[in-house]
Amino acid sequence: MSKYSANQFGSLVEVLRWHSHELADEVSVSFLVDGEDDEQSLTYRELDQHARAIGAWLQDQGAQGERVLLLYPPGLEYITAYLGCLYAGAIAVPAYPPRRREPTKRLESVVTDCDARFMFTTQAITDLIHTRFEENSAFSPMRRLVTEDVPLDAASTWKMPSIKPDDIAFLQYTSGSTSAPKGVMVTHGNLMSNEHVIQEAYEHVRPVFVSWLPMYHDMGLIGNLLQPLYTGGRTVVMSPTAFVQRPYRWLKAVSKYRCDTTGGPNFGYELCTTKITEEEKATLDLSSWSIAYNGAEPIRADTLREFTKAFEPYGFSPEAFYPCYGLAEATLFVTGGPKGHLPTYATFDSAALEKNLVQPVTVANKNARELVGCGPAWGQTVKAVNLDTLTETNGVGEIWIHGGNVTKGYWGNSQTTADTFEAYLPDGEGPFLRTGDLGFVKDGNLFVTGRIKDLVIIRGRNHYPQDIELTVERSHPALRPGCGAAFSVDVNGEEQLVILQEIEREHRMNFDADAIFSAIVGAVMKEHQIQIHAIALLNTLSIMKTSSGKIQRRANRQAFLENTLETVATWSAPKETPAPAKAKSQFSAAQVERWIMDWMATNLQIPRARITRNKAFAEYGMDSIKAVEFAQALDTWLEGRVVLDEVTAWDFPTISELTEYIVSSLSGEHPNGNGNGAHSSSPQNLNEVSDDEIARLLSEEIKALRNQP
Repeated sequence: MSKYSANQFGSLVEVLRWHSHELADEVSVSFLVDGEDDEQSLTYRELDQHARAIGAWLQDQGAQGERVLLLYPPGLEYITAYLGCLYAGAIAVPAYPPRRREPTKRLESVVTDCDARFMFTTQAITDLIHTRFEENSAFSPMRRLVTEDVPLDAASTWKMPSIKPDDIAFLQYTSGSTSAPKGVMVTHGNLMSNEHVIQEAYEHVRPVFVSWLPMYHDMGLIGNLLQPLYTGGRTVVMSPTAFVQRPYRWLKAVSKYRCDTTGGPNFGYELCTTKITEEEKATLDLSSWSIAYNGAEPIRADTLREFTKAFEPYGFSPEAFYPCYGLAEATLFVTGGPKGHLPTYATFDSAALEKNLVQPVTVANKNARELVGCGPAWGQTVKAVNLDTLTETNGVGEIWIHGGNVTKGYWGNSQTTADTFEAYLPDGEGPFLRTGDLGFVKDGNLFVTGRIKDLVIIRGRNHYPQDIELTVERSHPALRPGCGAAFSVDVNGEEQLVILQEIEREHRMNFDADAIFSAIVGAVMKEHQIQIHAIALLNTLSIMKTSSGKIQRRANRQAFLENTLETVATWSAPKETPAPAKAKSQFSAAQVERWIMDWMATNLQIPRARITRNKAFAEYGMDSIKAVEFAQALDTWLEGRVVLDEVTAWDFPTISELTEYIVSSLSGEHPNGNGNGAHSSSPQNLNEVSDDEIARLLSEEIKALRNQP
């Protein structure tokens, strides 16, 4: 390979063109269809050919400079479609395809916000959601393009677009409000700047990555896909669902492919610690793993220690841990590492932190709060700024960032862009990106302490409380509009959702609490895919508000923690998941329905009398985690006679529909499990599961495992 320097290229397209010649027959990217051994790969030459073919075809369709919505399951087609947009000079808008019965509100908001002109996807997805898109005014103006229509020989007609550093490469929609999502404008210059910073910080020389993160989110896309391509390395990808189903697959791939860089949110490490068996550990060799980055949600010191204890005997080095901090508005990476050092664990007085003061204390101190340092800044300026004086502080302040990786702003939102991206210190230094995060810098290490606004952040996904509150108040007529609060609390090291909600005056003396709790749990799960930790129904006029009528979420949260609320009824999530009893070998429709209802009553903590045949599973609070548990338990009970998978509860969303499928399958009407819309049992099923499942992974299962003796 000839001498390679990032500085000689102006865009990722130029980088990949270089690699296609210098590393032509080297594998660039592999996708593990089943999460293990079914591997699909592209060399650098093949990747470039596919990207040029798609780029030329999109140029012919008039997509250059236009927004192109990408709706793909995880796999090579997503990767080539994204790169094809870059090669075409189009603006990619990564998203994920809605499932058959999944709400499309967020996708509608994204399409409307960016005024997407094209939708690029597969024929299978187009066929699946054709009717829904035809009937939806938000989607109907888009011109639909499918991968299968792209001729590979179109690569020969591709013309290199004129790409300037300030041109927008793609829109990264933040995982926040469904009603008002913000599209971060990531330029080609931002990408090149941040990829160079990551390469420098990680000391990468043709690295091997393994990734289970969604490819439409910044960490999975910019970190795990584009960084190895930028540096001439290789990335091995599996779907998030493959990892969720069996966390061993992640570490098995690390061992098999001699991966040196991989990581994810804190919960991924916790899941490995609790779910990978001793027999599985014995097959691993993790000695090649030199960077185990941890970011996207609060980093827990106990998680890092427990993971090290579990996997150090199998080659994992504690010095591999690489805590880091970043955000989409800064492209991705801001601080981290440094490489080859143990993470920085430090304890501070929690009461002082709440007052924006930094006071180190010993672990023995009753007010000690342990924080994990997120490392030094790389190639950019990071400051903690006092919100009252707007001056740099040694205490806790808002984290401000300046550098070439700070993006252009929010698409079509000049005022929010100015407020967020154009901050200056009193001496004129700037502009800075205001992150909305609180933290401080000590000994060159960034410590993140919290968030200024009321974002509810559950397993790395942002939820705006006002969206959740609106869902809650609309879930039942006995609930008083504009009089609820949603916030998160720390439960055993994880952020969990709490709902406070006033009862309407006329319902105070006569309301069915169980029915209200069921309605709230079902509505929040359906609209936001979050499990609720606790609900408190309050007396009328008891929720705390400002003088102007705004909900005081922090004050209400404190009252909840101090148990000073005027509650009329409370509910909390179950802490254990008892296993249902095994049934006999004969399975009539009545037996199947009875088993399903018994399982739901036991595992979802629902009164048996409230379970009906034609109500959707999601409305009972069955999320993706419980759906996987349910499918596995049902498969065991049915002795493997019926094809079931992790999406069974979504494809047959009621007891009645699922029972009909099971009985018809047992009778031989659908011997392959393909009747009535069922999925095949082939590994490709993993591709059909929305990658947004990552945002709500296995919290209840982890807690249940912790509670086991």
